[in-house]
Amino acid sequence: MGLTGCADPRPLRLVIFDVDGTLVDSQAHILAAMDAAFARLNLPAPAPHATLATVGLSVPEAILQLVPGHDASVREALASHYKASFGAIRAETGRGISPLYPGTRDLLDTLHARDDLVTGIATGKSMRGLTYLLEEQGLAGFVTRQCADHHPSKPHPSMVLAALAETGVAARDAVMVGDTEYDMAMAVAAGVTAIGVGWGYHPAERLHAAGAREVLDSFADLPAALDRLWQEVTT
Repeated sequence: MGLTGCADPRPLRLVIFDVDGTLVDSQAHILAAMDAAFARLNLPAPAPHATLATVGLSVPEAILQLVPGHDASVREALASHYKASFGAIRAETGRGISPLYPGTRDLLDTLHARDDLVTGIATGKSMRGLTYLLEEQGLAGFVTRQCADHHPSKPHPSMVLAALAETGVAARDAVMVGDTEYDMAMAVAAGVTAIGVGWGYHPAERLHAAGAREVLDSFADLPAALDRLWQEVTT
């Protein structure tokens, strides 16, 4: 059963958010964990821009993109060391290493106060990592949370399709908000509108090329962008 009610003729809307590079600035955390993983195997660490270009993919897919010439056992070891290092760094440093982007909390408070939409998450993080982050930052209110544990890596549309199924929202009434081309391509593949953010890990031109309707300069611009979109949908 979806979340829509019978008394209200308006369709329920869904805004799905990516996490890393969209809600939180996790680049320092990601780079430190990746460098530590490569160091464990005495391998040279990737250039920072190469690592950040993989943000949004699941860890195995990111490692494959970074070291396609290594055999599966090396890639599996790197993925394992990355996850372990990520957790160790998080435990040592706390929330300061992955702060919320400016305006994130205000935006979520604004959206969660509306009765015409619900919010969700689609992330390459594990559910454990996502839960830790949300609790640490005091973020709540997401009615659907889709993670790498149970889905293929982005840009496969599985996460978005699952979010639609869980909420009962039609694809035309949903939006995916993210910072990478993988988020945009995932949205397009699922038939939902893609909106990019300009402060993450992929430049605006890559987001547009992957199907972004628009790329925001600030989260303060998102409510108006949503209203414009849904006004078009209903006219």
